[in-house]
Amino acid sequence: MRKALLVFAFVGGLLLAWAPSASAADPSWSGDYSLKRFAASKTGTSLAARQGEPDFSDTYTFATSCTSGTCVATVVGGPKPANPTLPQPATYTWDGTSWVHPYDWQWDCYMGEGVPKVWAPAHSEAYYTPQPDGTLTGSWRTDIASGPCEGSVIMQVAAYPVRPPASPFGS
Repeated sequence: MRKALLVFAFVGGLLLAWAPSASAADPSWSGDYSLKRFAASKTGTSLAARQGEPDFSDTYTFATSCTSGTCVATVVGGPKPANPTLPQPATYTWDGTSWVHPYDWQWDCYMGEGVPKVWAPAHSEAYYTPQPDGTLTGSWRTDIASGPCEGSVIMQVAAYPVRPPASPFGS
């Protein structure tokens, strides 16, 4: 009986040590990050995936909040999107591996210089996975439901921490 209690206590202790503790640090995506979208190498089935476009980036400020086991990183600063149908503020939910941002919006299909854009319903999901060096990498997929740009557009994305410049006067 004593041996069984010792084994039980040992196994129980191992399980408690292995289980995530309430004091364990929650994931965080806070601070200033330069988000780069690799549009020049996008892929997919949509006409938009074949249209030439340069890579682009902007700097955004993120703030993370964790409640009831759910962590959400919210964009609290940065440029406003050119497309007015994008949901604001952008929010990314931690799924245990990546920060995920699913959203519905209207794709503005470029039809050429001087030709009005064609708007169509779209659904996007962006994934940013933290890397050991402090960056985040992932992909952004958009499925366009109709119109001349109907189909998918997929591009790689990355987020780079923006560090303030070092003070010339020391710390």
